[in-house]
Amino acid sequence: MPRPAARPARIAAVRHFNRFYTRQLGLLEEHHLASPFSLTQVRMLYELAHRDAPAASDLCQVLGLDAGYVSRTLKEFAQGGLIVRRPAPADARRSVVTLSRKGRATFAALDRRARAQVGAMLDVLPPGHPERLVGSMRAIERLLSPAPATWTMRPPRGGDMGWVVQRHGELYAREYGWDVTFEGLVAGIVADFVARFDPARERCWIAERDGENVGCVFVVSKSKAVARLRMLLVEPSARGLGIGQRLVGECVNFAREVGYRRMTLWTQSCLTAARGIYQAQGFRITARDPTHSFGHDLVSETWELDLRR
Repeated sequence: MPRPAARPARIAAVRHFNRFYTRQLGLLEEHHLASPFSLTQVRMLYELAHRDAPAASDLCQVLGLDAGYVSRTLKEFAQGGLIVRRPAPADARRSVVTLSRKGRATFAALDRRARAQVGAMLDVLPPGHPERLVGSMRAIERLLSPAPATWTMRPPRGGDMGWVVQRHGELYAREYGWDVTFEGLVAGIVADFVARFDPARERCWIAERDGENVGCVFVVSKSKAVARLRMLLVEPSARGLGIGQRLVGECVNFAREVGYRRMTLWTQSCLTAARGIYQAQGFRITARDPTHSFGHDLVSETWELDLRR
């Protein structure tokens, strides 16, 4: 639970961003994109251009607008020659709306202006910043979307190993206060994995959602009979989707397939979410060791799974 003081601060930050962004794109102007239309009217034209003959009720639903407002706006569009109404093929009592030739030309001009406006905003940013901006926007959309999130697993590619080190360092510092020695440990593990990689007996999986990395896990050979599970991580924005369970399950299945007899891992007692995943997969604690690591007093744990069962 966030501390009480955090909620007002977060609300203020969101409202500040909303004011900034509406001003940045000129969304408060009475006539959007130097046109005779308001922002809402332009958005209605967009939906008409991208939907197959919707009814007024469809526009109300997708845009969350009042039926009276939509009706009045469609009447104005009709008076301006921008739309054509006709009976719905399946129900003559219900009318559907399409853009006229004039309406399509009007929308095309507005769309070009909108593209040029956003393009001009991106063009003045330093190299690399447009990608960061788009990534942040996708994250906002994903976090606020009510739709269920989908994700995939894949092998690592260029840049992924650096991401593993960076995100371990950042997340464990933020969530547990661990110091930079933990990031150094992860960097060493990653470097050793890359240098000694055995494709027949070792694996790394990256979980990806909407083109962004949201999780990782490694299987490393400890001996001919023993595999080691290492560096399980799931991004906070992707937790609760079953990613951790799937990553660990993939490791266990792979280790069995290539002939390992046991799988072991090393973790800390404070990592309760990860420990729950390990326990669900059948791992059991075989050793506990109080230690001072990463700037904190911790209890290190060794867990093992008999792969022959």
